[in-house]
Amino acid sequence: MRTRLISVGERMPSWVSEGFSEYAKRLSRDLPLELIEIPLGNRGKSRDPVRARADEGNAVLAAVGSDVHVVALDGHGKPWSSEQLAESLAAWRMHGRDLAILIGGPDGHASEVTARANQSWSLGPLTLPHMLVRLIVIEQLYRASTILAGHPYHRS
Repeated sequence: MRTRLISVGERMPSWVSEGFSEYAKRLSRDLPLELIEIPLGNRGKSRDPVRARADEGNAVLAAVGSDVHVVALDGHGKPWSSEQLAESLAAWRMHGRDLAILIGGPDGHASEVTARANQSWSLGPLTLPHMLVRLIVIEQLYRASTILAGHPYHRS
């Protein structure tokens, strides 16, 4: 199973890049993860934020590809515990399809992106900066893989 984290936004601060790299290295054997960064849509005084979100959505959908199980991070999605994420990860592996996890831009996902998603995952009711969401998602994927492997990293 090929796994991609498709995230709107580029040029993250070094602490985000370093943290992401650390977890990606830890995951490399059990769940190799490719990060695909999508440029932010143009925003500004004379720019329409709806158009920017649509541009981001088109780029995200182009990066997803076909026959991929899509999980969109969405505040209206279903919150999962770490154990539930591990169960989902096991199921995704069993289906044999590639997996794409999507993180939207500052205005969320375009409606076409949420329509394409097979599942929507909420990290809870807090509003989180997108750079931090990257770290939370990859840490939780690492935690889920260690739960499945019986590794002591996760202690409930």
